Amino acid sequence: MIDLNHLEQYRENNRIEAKKAIGGLPQSIWETYSAFANTLGGLILLGVEERADKSLHAVRLPDPERLVNAFRAAVNDPDNASVDILSESDVTVEPVGDARIVVIRVPRAKPGARPVWVNGSPGNCYRRSGEGDYRCTEKDLEAMAHEDAVIAEKMRADAESGRPEGRGRIRKTVAYLTEHPIAGTSEIAEATGLAPRCVRAVLGKLIAEGIVVASGNTRSRTYRLKY
Repeated sequence: MIDLNHLEQYRENNRIEAKKAIGGLPQSIWETYSAFANTLGGLILLGVEERADKSLHAVRLPDPERLVNAFRAAVNDPDNASVDILSESDVTVEPVGDARIVVIRVPRAKPGARPVWVNGSPGNCYRRSGEGDYRCTEKDLEAMAHEDAVIAEKMRADAESGRPEGRGRIRKTVAYLTEHPIAGTSEIAEATGLAPRCVRAVLGKLIAEGIVVASGNTRSRTYRLKY
């Protein structure tokens, strides 16, 4: 998603959150985990500070592996998070210059897992907007439930109708876009094992049905789930 070798070129936004974490896991990590999971997913960078000019820079963490272990244990504690939606490869230690940082790749939670809440209470449910985490309102939660219901129903309908090979292509494409909120045709094709022409055909169908939206010009077009 980002080139860690050029970290200073990035800024915090709706998909990136930097936390210095010199003293251990910051309590605010759970709000960001919830917000990313409930919105479009994103990266939490531990061992990265935001300077006055908003640029991001790595700092020297005392023990990155210990931080990873602490996070892994904590995210499985219901007092911290309602659900662990991360795979083993989503939490890694990465070199950045002469420092080593922790990268936590939070995917968008799948239908049925949202809303993801934290700090031991369903009332602590967050969404991401810009570079901030905001507590969900009742309207936000209603919209989230509606979005997930639409996606789940579409996937169910596709699984019950049409040719088997067509259903499989649709399921693979929607599943990939659920895990990777913004992707290009070649990226989807490589990850799913489908031919690029098949991916383009599936995306065209999903766009026509209002499931997916496209952005950018022909050469750099990307796709995301509408809901």
